[in-house]
Order: sequence, then C-alpha cells, then structure tokens
Amino acid sequence: MWNLKTIRIVVVAVVSCGLLWAQSANTADLPDGTMQAKARTACTECHEARIIVQQRLSKPAWGKEVDKMIKWGAVVDAADKDALVDYLSANFPPDKAPYVPTRTASPKH
Repeated sequence: MWNLKTIRIVVVAVVSCGLLWAQSANTADLPDGTMQAKARTACTECHEARIIVQQRLSKPAWGKEVDKMIKWGAVVDAADKDALVDYLSANFPPDKAPYVPTRTASPKH
C-alpha cells in the first residue's frame, strides 16, 4: 500500500514533468537571442511558439503584429518593444524558408 509520503512524491514528479513538457512545447522553436526570454513571457503566455515560428513577416509587419498583441494584452515594456520586433524580424523574415513542423507518429486507432 502507498503511504502519504510516496503519493506526494509521485504527484510532485508528475506535475513537474507536465510543467517541463508544457514549457518545452511552447518555447522549443524560439531561437536564441537577447529577446528570446521576452518572447517566451510575452508571446507564449497566450499561444504556442509555433504560432510565432510559422510567421514570415517584414520588420514593419512584425511591428504591427507586436502592436496588435500589446493591444490584446501582451505584456511588453515600451523599452523592449523595438528590440522584440528586431528579434522577430531577424529570425522570421519573409525570405526565410517556410516553417515545416516536426511530425510525430500518431497512435493507430
């Protein structure tokens, strides 16, 4: 029979693994850079990173996108906005190859 201490350890382990999986699923595709952390906190608060990495926008278009997201509630300090737009436009420009998602095997039914 399981004692209370063992149950607590199992619950903590399961929750921790779930949180780590969720974080990696949301940020795995965001490239390194000075604004990667800001993109994680401001952007993936509401949607997965794949929504960002599939975009191919010019710098002005990224500026409009960031402005729109701020209006919808994304928390981006005014001092960080230009650097975030620079990060996004440098990593996801119109001339970059289209995003191809990683395929995973689905269970057969």
